[in-house]
Amino acid sequence: MTSPTTRKIIHLDMDAFYASVEQRDNPELRGKPLAVGGAAARGVVAAASYEARKFGVHSAMPSVTAARKCPELIFVKPRFEVYRAVSQQIREIFAEYTPLIEPLSLDEAYLDVTDNLKDMPIATEIALEIRAKIKAVTGLNASAGISYNKFLAKMASDLNKPNGQAVITPKNGPAFVEGLAVKKFHDVGPATAEKMHKLGIETGADLKAQSLQFLSQHFGKSGPYFYGIARGIDDRQVRPDRVRKSVGAEDTFSRDIDDLDRATGELKPLADKVWTYCEAKRISGKTVTVKIKYSDFTQATRSRTGTLPFTTGQDVLDAASELLKTVYPFRRSVRLLGVTLSSLTGTEDNGDGHEQPELDFSM
Repeated sequence: MTSPTTRKIIHLDMDAFYASVEQRDNPELRGKPLAVGGAAARGVVAAASYEARKFGVHSAMPSVTAARKCPELIFVKPRFEVYRAVSQQIREIFAEYTPLIEPLSLDEAYLDVTDNLKDMPIATEIALEIRAKIKAVTGLNASAGISYNKFLAKMASDLNKPNGQAVITPKNGPAFVEGLAVKKFHDVGPATAEKMHKLGIETGADLKAQSLQFLSQHFGKSGPYFYGIARGIDDRQVRPDRVRKSVGAEDTFSRDIDDLDRATGELKPLADKVWTYCEAKRISGKTVTVKIKYSDFTQATRSRTGTLPFTTGQDVLDAASELLKTVYPFRRSVRLLGVTLSSLTGTEDNGDGHEQPELDFSM
């Protein structure tokens, strides 16, 4: 068995994927600040070109904020069917090199090339070859990070973006982590970073100084993971059989909703979208979750788990409607609603990908 310190892991990440596809397909958009998403008052940026990023525009930003930051910003509606088709082309390239591919989304994946189908001994050369082939086949740029574990490969892929790659070796890994701010760690979100800050943990070195007991006490199941990555250790395998956890859809409304009947009516297209996807993939789930985001951007979720998977879209809708009633009267008007089906079971064909599907109506 290969030692974790000798593994060769590549993290491939497409550069501004959705926006780059749009610029590729429409020459008039090339070199211009572009946002994929809706320009409406309640729209959200799904992706931003690098020209737009120079103005501070980024994904998940409200469209009105993006337009204020970049008055010349061009909005383009997303074409997820095109992005999925391109993603499949990219994954077919990955499969020429290794069967150990763990997709994280349409535009990024981990590859374990320790023992690869080309018998190439140097992972950096494999990454270069894959990126060149992606460019030749799709016309798009990809960045790559190469290291001996998933955490460091992911961190390395951000070092020379766009259209570059970087290597973090076993010799350099621990020192790299020590000098990094914990808020820049992959898997450390804003809330966790703030918690670490309150505990006096600002850098990888600060994190390394904490005991396993301390980290487990304050971060629960994530404690051992943080203890390991602080030392450049991450034994997680690249999992080609990564299981989908949920299927969800959500909608940001053009006007806030105060009325329960109207809000309940807005659940139907969401439940229909989720169930249509599940039927196509021959999967179902036992847990329905309703997400409510209020006008002040606070949010709540309500879930219900049955003993058996749901069998119809109407059942999903009925369960979501009952859950919505539990938060009425609304404490504030409702800006967004979401429906998610989880605790999934079935016979899904994983060749299509493993990420939660892009079913967001709010673009």
